[in-house]
Amino acid sequence: MKVCGLLFLLSLFTPWLDAKPGIKVKITQKGLDYGKQLGIDFLEQRLKEQTFANVSGQETFGFTGADYTISEIKVNAVEFPNASVSLIPGTGIKLEIKDAAAAVTAHWRADNKIKGRQPPVYGTLSPLEIGNSGKMSVLISHISLAAVVSVSQDNAGHAVLLLESCKGKVDRMHIELDQDTSWLYKYFANHLEKPACDSLSNNMCPFIGSEIEKINAELREHKVQAQIDSFAQVDYSLVNSPVISSTSINFDIKGTVSPVGNDLETPFKPAPFSIPEEINSMLHIGISEYFLQSASLVYYASGAFDVSIAKELSSYFRLTTNSFGTIIPKIARSFKTPCPVILDLKPTAAPVIRLHNGSAVLEIAGSMEVLVVLKNSTTRSMFTLNIAARTHVALNIFEQKLIPSLCLDR
Repeated sequence: MKVCGLLFLLSLFTPWLDAKPGIKVKITQKGLDYGKQLGIDFLEQRLKEQTFANVSGQETFGFTGADYTISEIKVNAVEFPNASVSLIPGTGIKLEIKDAAAAVTAHWRADNKIKGRQPPVYGTLSPLEIGNSGKMSVLISHISLAAVVSVSQDNAGHAVLLLESCKGKVDRMHIELDQDTSWLYKYFANHLEKPACDSLSNNMCPFIGSEIEKINAELREHKVQAQIDSFAQVDYSLVNSPVISSTSINFDIKGTVSPVGNDLETPFKPAPFSIPEEINSMLHIGISEYFLQSASLVYYASGAFDVSIAKELSSYFRLTTNSFGTIIPKIARSFKTPCPVILDLKPTAAPVIRLHNGSAVLEIAGSMEVLVVLKNSTTRSMFTLNIAARTHVALNIFEQKLIPSLCLDR
């Protein structure tokens, strides 16, 4: 009975396990290095815009101490001189930051706490009651962080980031209070530097974790289907979890084109294909015949390939009944006064697209109806041609543009 249950579960998961992508995306180490700089710029901006909660606590030293509150915390500058991103095969992406630094400003307030006896009074003020609030500047240096983030997928096909491990440390901090602040408060601020370093060290990884959760929330909000135009949409959900090697991270994307608002069940399935192992580029995108064929089927079914050629050609040449005089003399003789001609082109089947090394082959089956426009503006069909054409398309990159060259084979 247990064996039957196991076989039943395997049968349910077989379609998922056998899922093949229509599009592949490969990000190399070179691409990660470029993304690292974008990520650092993003993190710097995020830290500068971040609104931090007030920090309150109590600190004692010797016979005295104070309750303190630090508010209006603002990061003015951040530096990441030594940052690296590397791949851990089968695990995830490792981020390392060394010798980072930050400059922070804030407002502080402290209320004195004297242990055991009342403070000496000078006039009407105790020493700790002099200058018990003001501005502060903090220089944080020797910040290090090592974190490993894995990449997987959720049930909807979104990418999901997970913080697998994290270790952060802040070694040095220098707190500077206003010049007119009491020396005792300045001494108290120096006493706070060590516990503040420990607090920051303990909160670095939770901060990274919360930022990753924000990214995941943004990823979940994005639809896995994008509309191409009024006819078609493409499904770019992940068909399996990304595969991470020592040189790249690979995403398998469904890549099915369907009519807008509908999921199309194609009569064909994607075939396995791979992207060459080449690491000099940052990004590789592999497009399969399945992707192109599903697009061809959608556009054919929607009538997007149906073309009526009339005024579109008038700027290049004027097509009239006399134009057919050398091909079909009877047409020219039937109309003493030349009349305009319209060509209605319609495919009789979805164009077939096959990919080969260096080029793509396009096979088109269709019909061309030739109509004459009479004096009363009505049209009359003269004849119809059935067309079977085979072309090949070569793709070239010129001045950062993808240029297709179309050649008719037969």
